[in-house]
This record gives sequence, C-alpha cells and structure tokens, in this order.
Amino acid sequence: MSPDYSHGVEYSPSTVSAVAFKAEDLEGWGVAYVRLTWIDLTSVIRYRVIPITYFLKMLKSQRPSIAMAKCAFGLVYLNMADEFSPVGEYLYVIDLSTLRLCPYEERTASVMGWFQEKAPVTSADGQPTVEVSICPRGNLRRVVEQARKDAAVEFLVGFEIEFILLKSTKPVEAVNYHHWSASGGLPSGSIETKVLREISDSLIMAGVDVTMYHAEAAPGQYEVVTGPLQPLEAADALVYTRETIINVAAKHGLRATFAPRVYMDSAGSSAHVHISVHPINGPEKSADALSSAESSFIAGILKELPSMAAVTLPTPSSYKRVADGVWSGGTYVCWGTENREAPIRLTNPKSPSSRNFELRFLDGTCNPYLALSLILASGTAAILDQKALTLIDCPGPLTAAQMSAEEREAHGITDRLPLDWHSARELFTSSKLIEKIFGKELKVKYLSVNKLLAQCLEQDKEESDRLTRMVEFY
Repeated sequence: MSPDYSHGVEYSPSTVSAVAFKAEDLEGWGVAYVRLTWIDLTSVIRYRVIPITYFLKMLKSQRPSIAMAKCAFGLVYLNMADEFSPVGEYLYVIDLSTLRLCPYEERTASVMGWFQEKAPVTSADGQPTVEVSICPRGNLRRVVEQARKDAAVEFLVGFEIEFILLKSTKPVEAVNYHHWSASGGLPSGSIETKVLREISDSLIMAGVDVTMYHAEAAPGQYEVVTGPLQPLEAADALVYTRETIINVAAKHGLRATFAPRVYMDSAGSSAHVHISVHPINGPEKSADALSSAESSFIAGILKELPSMAAVTLPTPSSYKRVADGVWSGGTYVCWGTENREAPIRLTNPKSPSSRNFELRFLDGTCNPYLALSLILASGTAAILDQKALTLIDCPGPLTAAQMSAEEREAHGITDRLPLDWHSARELFTSSKLIEKIFGKELKVKYLSVNKLLAQCLEQDKEESDRLTRMVEFY
C-alpha cells in the first residue's frame, strides 16, 4: 500500500453549506433594518434599506419583493447604457437563504434575492416564465442545476479576496508600506490590525468561514481567505465579504479598494477562486492522477479562457495586473502543478481530499456570479463531451513565458489571454459557447454596460485622476 500524503481540511458538497439565519429571529437579535442587496453587471454592490416592521410584512406577501427599474442594470455614474430603457420594472424577490447579520452596522441584517418579471412573459421555448435572463444569481443557479442534472457533477468554490487599504484617494496613499506576510504589515495597536481583526470577527459572526488573513505584497494590501461552499453560496459569501471589508474600513476612516493594479511597481489585487470537482456517486479520486472529470473540466476552461476574460477581467485596468513574471498567473493559456505563473494552478495534487484548481485570471472588478457561470458551464460542457486534456502540465522550473517557442509548442501552449480590454471584448463577442451559456440578451446587454463602464472609468486625461476614479469606484 502506497503512503498517504493527504493534507488540508477535507470538504465535500454534502458537508458544507451556508449558515442559515431565520427571519423570525431578527427582532430577537435586535435587528431594526434589513439591507436588500444585489450586485449589478459592473460588480457594484447596491442595496435598499427596509425597516424590520415593513420587512416582516413583506414576508407574508405572495412574492416578498421590491420593484426595480429595468434600466438599473444599465446605469453607470447615472449614464444609461445602450440596450436599456427607462421603461419597465422588475421585481427583486427575497431569497431568505441568504439572510445574514451585519455586525459592522448596528441592528442591521442583509439579504439577497432574484430578479423576476412582475408577470409571466413567453420564454424562448414558448413557455410562460418570470425568470429574468440578465439576473446574475439566476444565471449561476441555472448553470449549477444543469451541471448536476446533465453531468452528475457538483463543485465547491472558495475565494481569496485581495484589497488595499487607503488613507487617501486623492492623492492615492496606502495606509502603510510592508512586505508580503511581514509582521510589519499588521503591527499591534495599528489601525490596519484593528480593521483586519474586525473584518474577520464580523464575517465569523455572520457565518462566513474565514480560513486566514494576512498582509500581501503591495503597499496597504491584504488578503482575506474564505472557506469553500457550493457555487451560488460561495458567490453570495464573496459579495457579503466585500461589503464587510468596505464598511469596516470606512468605520475607521479608510478606503478599501479592489482595483486590479494601484501600484505599477508592485503586485496587483486579484480575486483568485479555488474550485474542486465532485462527481455525484462517482469513484473516489486517486492521488496518482487527475480524475476524468477533473481533466475534462480544466480542458474546457482552457479552451474558453481567452473568450471569458471580458467577464473575469472586465475593465481596462484589469490588464495592468495581468502580465508575465508579476505573480498574476501570466498571459499564456496553460496550467501547472503549484505554478503561480499559470492562469490555472493545480494545488494539493497528491491529496485527493483537498485537491483543487486555483483560477488566477479573475480580479475584484468582476461579477462573481457571471464569472462562475462561464467557468462552470465551460467545464461542465467538456465533462459531458469527455474532452481530453491535451495541454501538458507546466510544473516548472520554467514558466510558459520563460520557455522557448519550441518548448511551449511541445506543451501544447498555443494561445494567450487577451492583452487588452478591446481584444477581450472581441473574443467574448465571437464565442458561440458564451452566447449559449449567457443567452443573447445577457451577452448583448453585458457588452453594452461594459463599454459604458470603460468610458466612465477612462474619462480623465491625467493618469492620477483615472487612478483616483478607479479606487473610488471599486
């Protein structure tokens, strides 16, 4: 019998779930207000505040919800994107499974929901429906359900959330200067240490599994890592975590930014996602090799990776972070065992119970529901097709960028990520699979909003002013 080198905490889809808070307990906890929260196509977190007295009345109605202008998805700095109109309203229907306390705000809770039509409309298959195709949460829910039904596979997802604490946005000035994981990044009694501790305490009190936090490499940069959940719950937890980080920092007079690259002479900020693949009633994973589902899953993502960058790296600033040799995952479409210069890193390869893939081609400006929808659907389609993984593992010592053209060809490395925002949009537009995953309406409207977003973020002539706008928006 071969030695067992398993390590790490073992998780499975059957043993993890989001902490459930009950609406009937809200008054007993002293909650006076509920933030009905959503995230739009630009990844901006928004909410409406509902007094608890009215919130409890809403819950007794047939469809507990608030009305929302349909053009709300198309607004950036109060400018309305093409493909949107001031006419019409959706309902934003409460999903009580997302209810959490907000320890950072006295007597407040938060809940999310689903965008729906007020009355049924005719769907593409001719059936009546209230589903809204551009609802990010609804899109991810559909992708996860189809993966279970069609491919008999489930996923666990966890996030690393990087951000920078600023004491000024004009000029942009970090709260401190430190090295990666250095003790000087979290000195006892400092404002940054208090902020990170309060962020962690708030998340834990709200039922979010925090595995660690630490100082990162850039000035004022930190990372909070949360434990794995099923995809929809993980995206919900990420949105809640970002909101917690922003609010706790603000309480202490600081600005938290998820901007992709604040300092061009230091590391950027990302939103690395870890995904593990779990076939339903499938064979146990081996320590000797990837399972067929894992191999096909990664093959599917690698094939579509360049075309999904317009969603995972959605702003012009995103491409200031993505480069070779700067710990961003690099620009070549490849994967590698414990290789942080590959966009997909296989981690814990010999430990089947904790083996997962770290996807390094996302940043904090992307909508996590849309990003996960593309990633999981691409991987699921490849599992259904039993697609072979033809790209050879790049475990080092050379990264793809350091290899010769002949060495890259021998590994099957023939493609690169788009190197700028315009190229990413062109690849996204031409992808047939992405239109199948998103549907035509979401694809067209996303492109329209994404274009307006870039125009708004890049409107200033001076680079310092563009940076200030970026850190204040994200």
